[in-house]
Amino acid sequence: MTTARRDTYTPETLLSVAVQVFNERGYDGTSMEHLSKAAGISKSSIYHHVAGKEELLRRAVSRALDGLFAVLEEPGAVRGRPVERVEYVTRRTVEVLVCELPYVTLLLRVRGNTRTERWALERRREFDHQVADLLKAAADDGDLRADVDIRLATRLLFGMVNSLVEWYRPHPGTGHDQLADAVVHMAFGGLRTVRD
Repeated sequence: MTTARRDTYTPETLLSVAVQVFNERGYDGTSMEHLSKAAGISKSSIYHHVAGKEELLRRAVSRALDGLFAVLEEPGAVRGRPVERVEYVTRRTVEVLVCELPYVTLLLRVRGNTRTERWALERRREFDHQVADLLKAAADDGDLRADVDIRLATRLLFGMVNSLVEWYRPHPGTGHDQLADAVVHMAFGGLRTVRD
């Protein structure tokens, strides 16, 4: 873990350091002492800007959630056939995950032990339901295979996308477009109805 330099300390760098520590130690295993050491500032400096570590958690998971929910309002997510919309949302979800990897990783690791974690889990479920509704609409339109249970397909899709936080590491020369294309191709190549 790198230590932030005192002269470059900002609320944004503090948030970045906090997310790194939360992801390494777990939210429950992180103390304000851990955060102050990692940031290279005193605990009182942290308290000058935030009420405590739960506020840092809320800011961090909000960043991830805001990115995901913004996808649902983009033109590609609200116009066209449901199958095209869900493919778009899947692609963009992967892109948000890659761009906000530490924040989405933290979001996917919250367990519901605090008010903020329970709020984040509820928001995640809301996002998941909206994507599941798109999958169901695509199935109802006949664009997804009828022999695949839509609830199972939904869980498999979320499982594949969410698992990226555990293994994906950005490499120079490999863009998130390639990753998003691969996820959409693998998921919907097997789910889409073959048209004659």
